[in-house]
Amino acid sequence: MKALVVEAFGAPFTLADVDLADPIGREVLVEVKASGLCHSDLAAAQHDLGLPVPSVLGHEVAGVVVGLGPDVTEFAVGDHVVGCLVQYCARCDRCLSGRINQCRHPEATLRGADQPPRLSLNGKPLFQGMGLGGFAEQCLVHESQLVRLPDRMPFAQAALMGCGVATGAGAVVNTARVQAGETVVVMGCGGVGLNAISGAVTAGATTIVAVDVAEEKLETARRFGATHTVNSRTTDPVEAVRDITGDGADAVFDFVGMPQVTKHGWEMATKGGGLYLIGSIDPETSLTFTSIDAVVSQKRVQGVYMGSTVPKRDLPMYAELYLAGRFNLDDLVSKEISLGEVNEGYQALRDPNMTRVVITSF
Repeated sequence: MKALVVEAFGAPFTLADVDLADPIGREVLVEVKASGLCHSDLAAAQHDLGLPVPSVLGHEVAGVVVGLGPDVTEFAVGDHVVGCLVQYCARCDRCLSGRINQCRHPEATLRGADQPPRLSLNGKPLFQGMGLGGFAEQCLVHESQLVRLPDRMPFAQAALMGCGVATGAGAVVNTARVQAGETVVVMGCGGVGLNAISGAVTAGATTIVAVDVAEEKLETARRFGATHTVNSRTTDPVEAVRDITGDGADAVFDFVGMPQVTKHGWEMATKGGGLYLIGSIDPETSLTFTSIDAVVSQKRVQGVYMGSTVPKRDLPMYAELYLAGRFNLDDLVSKEISLGEVNEGYQALRDPNMTRVVITSF
């Protein structure tokens, strides 16, 4: 099959003929119909983040089941599915308590060292990014990482639910558990931040403040349901949020991950409020506050991974909300491209008018 291979860190995505194994055990063979371009894949291709090369990346995947391993019980050939990068064993204490995003043995979804690789090129194994490897015509995925979707769900929109939607909306709905009537601030209005706004709308937040440095992104945030917008390039965002909310927000979501932005997030949170850290543009970002400030303010800071998502519970909900016209996925899809245009697609994402680019031609 055709797949995009990253040969070395910093190298471009290169189209190649890749060998794909037959499904075994609980593996499902999926014909990929849509695959979203996430910045995490670009970062993994350019830098050593612990994911080895050569590799096939791509983790926002939707398609149709075309093959099944002998132990698969949940899917049938012809099912429409979306993948999610949350890997879990379903047996450890974290999984059994419902915290599958904290699974102690995510490697249980992969093949063992004594088994032939799922992907290979010229007889040499290829790393399969996040157990998905969706920058390809087909992918071989453990059934726990797949979710069945209604056939009327469009593939391009479906693909984005597996990461961007799950992370953004999940941070609001699952991690922060925003309640009806609460106030929310979303700092960073890229694709993931926009989904946090959608999540806040779904949760019933009455005040949703979008903060960004690009006016184009703030305009998009209004379409997704932001009640107020703040351009932090021209306005003090902390003062602006306090003016809007009275004394700060119940929940502040940092999708940027730069020192000053994170500091602003702490200052924007109201007494008893929370700051939720999702973005990581600068991995060395730190936050400093005094213990007395923390005690008196009763604020909390929490890191968020994949929106505390339980894929088989959450993704069908987002799909039904979308099909009912209550969750905006259409405006996430800014551009559709072919598999061979991924390098250009990532260049296009530098445009602040671009939200998500999706491969739909293979």
